[in-house]
Parts: sequence; C-alpha cells; structure tokens
Amino acid sequence: MTTLILLLPPRGRLRPQGRGEATPNASAELDWLLSADGRQVSERGRSAPHALPPATEVVAVLADEDVAWQRAELPRAGRQMRQALVGLLEEKLLADAEQMHFALEPQAGGGDLAWLALCSRPWLAQQLAALEEARVTVDRVLPLSWPGASSVGHFDADQLHWSQVDGVVTLSLEGALARQLITPAVVDAGAWTAAPASAARAEAWLGAKVEVRTEEQRALAALASEWNLRQFDLAPRTRGLQRLGRIWREFMTPGWRPVRWGLIGLIAINLLGLNLMAWKQQHELSAQRAALSGVLTQTYPSVRAVLDPPAQMRRETETLRASAGQPGRRDFETLLAAAAANWPAERGPVESVAFEPGQLTLSSSGWSGAQIEQFSNQLRSSGWQLTNRDGHMVLSPMEGRP
Repeated sequence: MTTLILLLPPRGRLRPQGRGEATPNASAELDWLLSADGRQVSERGRSAPHALPPATEVVAVLADEDVAWQRAELPRAGRQMRQALVGLLEEKLLADAEQMHFALEPQAGGGDLAWLALCSRPWLAQQLAALEEARVTVDRVLPLSWPGASSVGHFDADQLHWSQVDGVVTLSLEGALARQLITPAVVDAGAWTAAPASAARAEAWLGAKVEVRTEEQRALAALASEWNLRQFDLAPRTRGLQRLGRIWREFMTPGWRPVRWGLIGLIAINLLGLNLMAWKQQHELSAQRAALSGVLTQTYPSVRAVLDPPAQMRRETETLRASAGQPGRRDFETLLAAAAANWPAERGPVESVAFEPGQLTLSSSGWSGAQIEQFSNQLRSSGWQLTNRDGHMVLSPMEGRP
C-alpha cells in the first residue's frame, strides 16, 4: 500500500490589521513524500494538489505549532460530543471555542480522562477543501508530536518541540522559560533530536548530543501513531466510487501480488474445469443421440435419413398401428371409450359430440362446477385431461403418456 504524505505549511498568524489568514487554493504547491511501506520514502517532491502522485492512502501532517493539547474528562455526550466539548473548554481556551477543531485521543470515549488535539477549525477545513477541489481526499490528519509516556524533544531553527506525559509544548530557545523547564534531569531522561541545520546549535544549547532527524523521518514516525484529527464534522466522507477506486489501487499494489496471482490461478482452474465438464457432457449427449439413431434405424429399416429420432419413431409406430387396425390414444374410439368409462351415473346421454384428431368435444350444458371437477379428476387418474371451454368439455390425452 502506497502512502502519500502531505506536509501542510504552518498556519500564518501575524497579518496586517483587517486581513485574515491566507485562504489555501487548489493551485498552491505542497511538499509531499511517497512511501511504499510506511518506513522509507521512495519519492519526494513539491507540486500543486492536482499534480500529486496517486496513492492508496493520503495523509496530511500538521506542523507542531499548529496543534494545541488539552487534557480533560470527556463528557458522555454521544453524537453531541463536539458541542459538549465546546461548553466544557470554553473558559479554558484563549481562542473562541467555536472556531476550534477538536480530536479525541485514540480509543477514548465518554467518561475517560483523555488528551484532546486542538487546531484552527476554519484553517484546517480550508486546507482540506482545497485538496478536495483537486480531487485529493485526505484519509488522515496527523500531528508531528503528541503526548506520550517518554520525554521527546526536537529542535528546529530557534524552537524546541517538547512532548512528554504532561503534554506537548513549543518553546523558543531565546526565552528563559525553556531554560527553566529543560533541567539537567530532564535532559538525562529524555530523547533529543534536531533538524540537520539545527543540530550544532541544539547540542550547544542542550549541552548534550542530539540525534539528527529530518522532517521526512518525523513524518514517517507520525504514520505509526493512532492519532487522526479528521473527526466530527471534518471526518472524511468518501463517496462510493472513490472508495472503490481506492480499494482497487490498493489491490494493485505489490503487497497484493500473491493474492492477485492466486485469484488468476483459481479463475483459470475453474474455466478449465467448466470446459472439461462441458466437453464431457457434449460427448455423452452425442453418444446418446447416436444410440437413439441406431435404435430407430434398426427398428425401422425403412427410415433412411435420421433428423429427429423421437418424432420419427413415434410417427413410424403410429403408421404400423394404423396399418394393423389398432386404435390409438388420439383416435375417436379410444377417446369415446375413456369418456364413457368415467361418465357420471347421474348424467344422461351426451347431447352432442365433435371429434378432431386427438380431441373429443362433449356438451357440458347443465353441468355444475363440482360435477365437471369430479369428471376431470377421474379422467386425470387414467391419463386423460379435460378442459372446459365455453360450455363444452374437451377431452384429450395427457402429454407424455403412452
């Protein structure tokens, strides 16, 4: 599965009076990384959203300074969780709570004491909308740092992004607050990294060695976290065709190659089996037709051309029967005898009789529905069928009976 990581630019805060934040657009270029396994970067670049490379998953990463953190006991509010959080944190935030976007700690629910990630709701919504305009759907939004059990600090330019069990904070190296918080004991207990250009200054300021870590490495590390800031009203709403397209792209990745070959083999085996079965059935049918034709030509040597063995055999048998003077089931005598044998005792002689090959028509005037039904049932048990048509009963042999 290929993952496209978008490094969203930090949100600008200081603007001339009367001007708001710059609105993102679908033509603004973004730095991006492409990873096939989530551990190494295979490609990198900078391009407009409409020119981004295809991937099975798209992830946006926010800068440290764009995410604030707040720990709170979550209300039991269900679907009204966001509105409940606005009321809960309204007095604790410096900004308007309605303008803040909230994301719950993974696996957290109502009643839990959990961390909340906060960022500017209009700004993040505009970023996602600009990408959606270019037909790029972001699956997850990740922070670069998040609260954890261990103390981790990262130096970048003149800032320190420090995350530990009590939260995440961005400190300026020029102020005194960073010196007060980062004591020798904290230095010894924490893990410290720095951007390549900031490593020398970080070591001088910290008084200890730091590990060089690029922005790419930090973004890859963020992929392993369970955080996802696309929650509540900013949750992704992937349409059916987009979802199918994403599933198909993932299915075509190298990791699914064994499954694809297995499916191809399974389909090939089934097609081969179906062809073999069809060939066998065709062979058996041809053998049965040949046997039937042989019976016809042996029984009736006068038949030269075999076209429809059952029909020809039936016709030849009827010819022999007629030549021998034996009545058949479709003859007048046989039909009349069947009617007489099952004629109701309470009915008098038949009023009228009409005959055509295979059908004997009798008058049914004065018959009740029950009498006709009884007469029909008696005939049916002997292999005859009776049909009532406009005051006349039509007697004929049942299909398939000799």
